[in-house]
Amino acid sequence: MTPDRCEWVSDTDALYCLYHDEEWGVPVYDDRHLFEMLILEGAQAGLSWYTILKKRENYRRLFDHFDAEKIARYDAPKIAELLKDPGIVRNRLKVNATIVNARAYLALRDELGSFSDWLGQFVGGEPVINTRKTLEDIPVSTPESEAMSKALKKRGFKFVGPTICYAFMQAVGMVNDHTMNCFRYAEVNGLIRGS
Repeated sequence: MTPDRCEWVSDTDALYCLYHDEEWGVPVYDDRHLFEMLILEGAQAGLSWYTILKKRENYRRLFDHFDAEKIARYDAPKIAELLKDPGIVRNRLKVNATIVNARAYLALRDELGSFSDWLGQFVGGEPVINTRKTLEDIPVSTPESEAMSKALKKRGFKFVGPTICYAFMQAVGMVNDHTMNCFRYAEVNGLIRGS
């Protein structure tokens, strides 16, 4: 029997189900993974998340597994190489933003020590458990994602508008936006509460 999932998931696609069932909404505290997800959410702008999900392994390979120190040193030949590869979204602004964001991320981390801790301020230091009944109940942005967007932009990040920030917050478990009928809703709440 197929479990109840959030409405946005296609039950017929194994990759999408796996992402929803094991990753989406699970709290993440690892700085490198948070950086990766912020970059991927920015790459998704104007596209579907599924498009990026299918290309994620290519992104990991081509962007040195999201090693910000390496990405920050990318030069014009490396950018030209990336823009030729159909394994990623070949958008010059998005590729350049990845390099800019790597530098901004490193500066933030060097100043404050932890990207994860810095992000936590936007949800009061712990994930928010929402009570969404349907897909229509889920906003595209919130005051928290607007504050995050503004703070990231102030620090030099690109492709971090409020909608991108909210999708990021959902993906990395800063908020639990699984709908209440979804089998993952209670499981993710248990992870948040430590039970």
